[in-house]
Amino acid sequence: MTNTSHLKRVVITGLSVVSPVGNSIADLTEQVFGGISGIKKLDLPFTDQLTCQIAAQAQFNPADYFTKHTYSMLDRSSQMALHTSIEAIKDAKLEINEALKSRMGVYVGTGMGGAQSLEDGYIRLYKDGSNRLKPFTVLMSMYNAAASAIALEHQLTGPNQTFSTACSSSGVAIGEASRLIRHGYADVMLAGGTEALLTFGSIKAWEALRTLAEEDADDISASCKPFSANRTGLVLGEGAAMLVLESYEHAVARGATIYAEIAGYGAANDCLHITQPSVDGQAGSMQAALKDSGLAADAIQYINAHGTGTKLNDVTETNAIKKVFGTHAYDLSVSSTKSMHGHLMGAAGALEAVITTLAVNSDTLPPTINLVQPDPECDLDYVPNVSKKLDRLEYAMSNSFAFGGTGAALILKKLN
Repeated sequence: MTNTSHLKRVVITGLSVVSPVGNSIADLTEQVFGGISGIKKLDLPFTDQLTCQIAAQAQFNPADYFTKHTYSMLDRSSQMALHTSIEAIKDAKLEINEALKSRMGVYVGTGMGGAQSLEDGYIRLYKDGSNRLKPFTVLMSMYNAAASAIALEHQLTGPNQTFSTACSSSGVAIGEASRLIRHGYADVMLAGGTEALLTFGSIKAWEALRTLAEEDADDISASCKPFSANRTGLVLGEGAAMLVLESYEHAVARGATIYAEIAGYGAANDCLHITQPSVDGQAGSMQAALKDSGLAADAIQYINAHGTGTKLNDVTETNAIKKVFGTHAYDLSVSSTKSMHGHLMGAAGALEAVITTLAVNSDTLPPTINLVQPDPECDLDYVPNVSKKLDRLEYAMSNSFAFGGTGAALILKKLN
């Protein structure tokens, strides 16, 4: 048996979001746990050229937070990531002194990086006929731009990496950041994800995949229906979420308020198909997280599911949960908050990790809204339509799965 006595405990002390369901933890809590959808008619200049007319947009204006000099050199994805990093540090009441700078790093997940800046360059070249691009096009569109901007802002000289594993990117980023702290390579990490892919080209590409949800005829906000018999697909979203992770010793020494502990992390690749989800692959991530935590499967009370609302994923994830948890699958609760905030792709895992942290902290399970016609193949407790209060939520899991096959699962533990 491996000796783990030297490993450090990892806790969450700061949270921040920019999302379709609020740009503060207070607003996020009110909307997600209140079952309020952020899915609306797409409001962009090119909307009338799209087949898809719905999305989950974040109401984020960089001019409200940064000088023009700062935001003009950052893609929207980096703007949101930088803002959430600043707010997460404020939430953690963390003072970054000289001694901490080399012991604090940044891990960010993103699926498409600076997609808007890259598309703007293509439009300038191929549509407008210009022979020149903005001088910062490369720097704005590179995938590590967000993590670099965060490190520069806070002068952090510790580990700095960007993870791009499609929809599991920020779940992986958080998990790998927690490993750094556990093994003593850092004392504090900013970990999370960001995505800004509501561009004309990106949406047209997703339309071509035929995985996007149809607009609900009665209520646009109800267009994403995970685990429902009448689900039609996913809804694209945008936003960013950042968590401050610390070693337990570091957090206690400075008197930090602790939201929850990261008790386990697991990642696996299903190696089945570039887009088709696999029961074994998804189960592998959850099993790896349980092994890492040392917990029995029946310790988990709640799972924040990947739950995209596509025909294949929801049944696959349900069956993967049954494979891992056996009969206990019918005792725990599962919900998909994507029914409210849509699919933020590379940022989804981070936003859902924040929501799961809030669930553990408040003993309250967020609902899967729009679940009116249950799919007989999806027969677990999906917390339909309204949140559920528990006497005590001790352990919860947050799942992130992706095109390409990489999955990640995080286990969060209550400390208070």
